[in-house]
Amino acid sequence: MTWLPAAGYRDRPPTTTLLTMWVVLTGAAVALAINYFVPVLSALTVAVLLGVAVPVHADLKQVTRRFLRAGVVLLGLQLSLSEVTSLGFGTVIAVVVTVLTAFFGTLGLARLLGVSRGLGLMVATGFSICGASAIVAMDSVARTDKEDVAAGVTLVTLYGTLAIGLVPLIGSGMGSEFLGKWAGLSVHEVAQVVAAASPAGAAAVGIAVVVKLTRVVLLAPIVAGVGFFQRQDGPKPPVVPLFVAGFLVMILVRSTGILPPVVLDGAKLGTTVLLAAAMFGLGTTVRLRQVLRSGRKGLVLGALSTALVGAAAFGTLLLSGAA
Repeated sequence: MTWLPAAGYRDRPPTTTLLTMWVVLTGAAVALAINYFVPVLSALTVAVLLGVAVPVHADLKQVTRRFLRAGVVLLGLQLSLSEVTSLGFGTVIAVVVTVLTAFFGTLGLARLLGVSRGLGLMVATGFSICGASAIVAMDSVARTDKEDVAAGVTLVTLYGTLAIGLVPLIGSGMGSEFLGKWAGLSVHEVAQVVAAASPAGAAAVGIAVVVKLTRVVLLAPIVAGVGFFQRQDGPKPPVVPLFVAGFLVMILVRSTGILPPVVLDGAKLGTTVLLAAAMFGLGTTVRLRQVLRSGRKGLVLGALSTALVGAAAFGTLLLSGAA
């Protein structure tokens, strides 16, 4: 493994798989340490920024893809079917309608604004489902430009952070249950959801996290759907990617109740480590100048998508009787 200052060596092949794994895990460890001392900064966001900043001159694509898929599989252990059903039928319907409205609405907005197809897909996925982890999961089947992926992560971080202050401010007159559901439905990252719901109390935070993780369940059908349409224009990968099937299986395993808390806690940490490692590897492929080319159009798309998901969440909660 070579760490060199010259950008021209960026595409050098890795010396060994073990060394490339060591590089991305080191990046993940640093990101986790920063997140520990500054909790408002998501470990995944820090990891991708570190990857952009650190001059790693090796091909990390294979190990990055493997870590990503393993992380998405383990993500399924964070949610059980009983937690979903405990929300009530109205809330589950609100989740489905909000996610679909935000996803397809953002794709439409991206087209109207003239934003690239790849960036539009990344923003639609991250803003409607679960932030950075959804973006990198979608990239594994859509194979968009890495600059679009990095720009999507940057935008979801920016607007999710703004939502931490806006959601409790706008929802100050609501009850804690409604605010928790609204935060879970409209804020992008899990850590941001917790921060946004915190002013309403611990009960609101608990509701917000379950609603948020219910949104995560929709990652599977949406990624599988995009993967299916990708088959029409290129190679023929499985209709349902193996890691998406694994994600669903892990939800079922969690739902059986056979796993002790210590295993679930370990899986949660493992998920964060794997996804942070994948984000670091992703960051090393990014050319910052190209990310900045998304410019004003990308910022406008992020703002409109945030407003769309917030309004859709608010409206569907009221109309479904989940408020």
